Amino acid sequence: MKLHGIFPPIATPFNYDGDIYASKVQHNVEKWNRTGLAGYVVCGSTGESVHLTLDEKLAMFELVAKYAGPAKLLLAGTGVESVRETVQLTNLAAGMGYKAVMVRTPHYYKNLINNGAAQALYFRSVADQAKIPLMIYNWPQTTGVDIPAATVAALSEHPNIIAIKESSGNLEKVMQMIRECKPGFQVLVGSAPTLAPSLAVGAVGAVLAYANAAPYSTIAIWEAHRQREFDAAMDWQRRIANAAVLVTVKYGIPGLKYAMDLNGYYGGPVRLPLTSISPEAKKEIEAAFADLKG
Repeated sequence: MKLHGIFPPIATPFNYDGDIYASKVQHNVEKWNRTGLAGYVVCGSTGESVHLTLDEKLAMFELVAKYAGPAKLLLAGTGVESVRETVQLTNLAAGMGYKAVMVRTPHYYKNLINNGAAQALYFRSVADQAKIPLMIYNWPQTTGVDIPAATVAALSEHPNIIAIKESSGNLEKVMQMIRECKPGFQVLVGSAPTLAPSLAVGAVGAVLAYANAAPYSTIAIWEAHRQREFDAAMDWQRRIANAAVLVTVKYGIPGLKYAMDLNGYYGGPVRLPLTSISPEAKKEIEAAFADLKG
């Protein structure tokens, strides 16, 4: 299975009562269907998955599968702390038509599992029981756990572990995994500010929160890379640099949802304990996205 191209980890739309806003799921997905996005990741970190109940996750899986274009590849975010629950959610997603899952590194018991052996045991145990392939999801800035490149290389030998989303922004680590992992294992990145350089060193695609709000600019970088037009890719990279940082590193999901509202998608409110951004932050985002429409 090829995971090439740009995938947004889609934001979960809530109404102002705090419930999933089904019609806005349809609105966003049908609008994204008209772009060159490769597919969608549902219930990833950007989808506030840690704030969703099991029933809400299944509802999001069902809604996105219903409205996604036939050419869009569907991936489900199913990583939770235990192997048992991750396998359960993975196989429920498989039954709903999802083709692969993105599973984050477990991290709650850091003193016990912040090492390669424990992480390898977790991912192998999930992959052994999963009905669809697995993509490792590494985001050490948030989890506090950074799966070693050598462990990823060892896991790449498992027939049901096909990729990693590396969100650290560490290009040296990306290059090490590309060198050391089994041929055919796919390295994707999760850092929009380093997208073009990551593709240049061998990443095959990206899962980017920023692409929720401005997919065309990330697709422009991807297409320039495919055409081997590095200067054009870097030109676009410079154009998105400030906006990408604002809606990921600086203001996170609340900022991203505001940028979506600016660009004709539905971002809407976040779920507590997250809160809306300030008027000053909104002005900063408006300026950054002035030339980066949806």
